Amino acid sequence: MTESLPAPQTYPALLATLKARIRDARLRAAISVNRELILLYWEIGHDILLRQAVEGWGTSVIDRLARDLRRDFPDMTGLSPRNLKYRRAFAEAWPGPAIVQQLVAQLPWGHNIRLLETLKQPEERAWYASQAVEHGWSRAVLAHQIEGRLIDRAGKAPTNFAQTLPSPQSDLARELLKD
Repeated sequence: MTESLPAPQTYPALLATLKARIRDARLRAAISVNRELILLYWEIGHDILLRQAVEGWGTSVIDRLARDLRRDFPDMTGLSPRNLKYRRAFAEAWPGPAIVQQLVAQLPWGHNIRLLETLKQPEERAWYASQAVEHGWSRAVLAHQIEGRLIDRAGKAPTNFAQTLPSPQSDLARELLKD
C-alpha cells in the first residue's frame, strides 16, 4: 500500500494547466474531425452532381449508392438516400470548394442542413453561416436568427450620425455600432 504524499504547492496550478490543455486538444480534434466530415460530405455531393449532369443519373442511382455504401461501411451513419440527397443539395448550394473549406466546414452538419432547408438565396446563406461561426451560435440560435430575419435588422439601428458627424466619422461610428 502506498502512502499519499502531500502535493507541492505548485501542483494545483500544474493540474489546472494540464486539464486546460487536454480540453483544448479535445476541442481542436473535434473541430478537425468535423471539418473533414463536412468536406467529405461536400465531395460526395459534388461527385453525385457531376455524375448526374454528365451521365444523367436519377434518384434510383442514389438509392443504389446508399445501399452499397451502407453495405461496405455498416458502422457509418448518414449514408441513407435522404442524406446523400442532402449532400448533393449541399454541394449545389456551395458550388466552390473554397467557401466550404473557409466557412461552412466550421459549422456542424446540422447547421448546414438548417441553412439549406430555410434559406434559398446564396448571399443570405453565406451571411448567416459567417455569423454562426463568428458568434458560435447553436443550431437553435441559428434557427431563431433566421426566423427573426436578423439579416434585415443587422446594423440598422436608428442613429443621427449622418446628420451630426462628417461623412468619414459618421460611417465609422455606424460601423462601430454594428460591431
